[in-house]
Amino acid sequence: MPYDDDILNEPIHRRPNHPAVDATIGLIVEDRASGFCGDIVKVSIEAVTLRDRHGAHRHFRFKPGGFLLDGKPVTLVRAQQATTAQTALTASGSIASGSRKAQVAKASRILVEGVHDAELVEHVWGDDLRDVGIVVERLDGLDHVREVVAEFAPGPTRRLGILVDHLVAGSKESRLVATLSSPYVLVTGTPYIDIWEAVQPRVIGLDAWPVIPRGVDWKTEMCRRLGVGEPGAFWKQLRNRVDSYADLRPELVGAVEELIDFVTMEE
Repeated sequence: MPYDDDILNEPIHRRPNHPAVDATIGLIVEDRASGFCGDIVKVSIEAVTLRDRHGAHRHFRFKPGGFLLDGKPVTLVRAQQATTAQTALTASGSIASGSRKAQVAKASRILVEGVHDAELVEHVWGDDLRDVGIVVERLDGLDHVREVVAEFAPGPTRRLGILVDHLVAGSKESRLVATLSSPYVLVTGTPYIDIWEAVQPRVIGLDAWPVIPRGVDWKTEMCRRLGVGEPGAFWKQLRNRVDSYADLRPELVGAVEELIDFVTMEE
């Protein structure tokens, strides 16, 4: 007897079709990546601003299925976009700009710790960053971050966002950035030792990343335990398994998008 509705006939990689909802002032929604919940107080071309019950404001970029409304995933869109919610999307989930040329680079910058951080940010957010004219630069470690910030001379039209790994209480990284007090510098990060851990382990068939003891070279030991050979080659395979923001941990998605919002903010 044939089964016309066999689930195995469905496309394996089909993305969920979350309903499009107009982003209107006063609508109460929750950002799925961060859990931040509040009413919409501002709608821009690329993002909405939510205000929680304590009065705190946060900016969140539009992305498919990125918000919860009454507990169900929805795609928030600007009112005039509601009828074209199936528009092409970037890997970060933003609406693609089509043929519009990338902007001339702004003075504001985003700094990341190393080459793998830079490559992953470019892989997922590159289209968005070119669209708003923001360049990502490598620090090659945090040891000289104070000197780099001082030389950059941040200001109202020259903002600096810094993405940091292992940004947890008591870590070397948290101590190094604790003295950066400029209102035009924002530091965000993840609790993970390395950017690799910010990739969902399921993309390579794992339930969780192996726990590597302190005092051991993290990447080398990780590759040894996974049996994948040299770190550089494995990283390329891992990065290329990332199709979109959905393949990244929410902590990284929230950290990067907060930085993009900050460095594109206008006084």
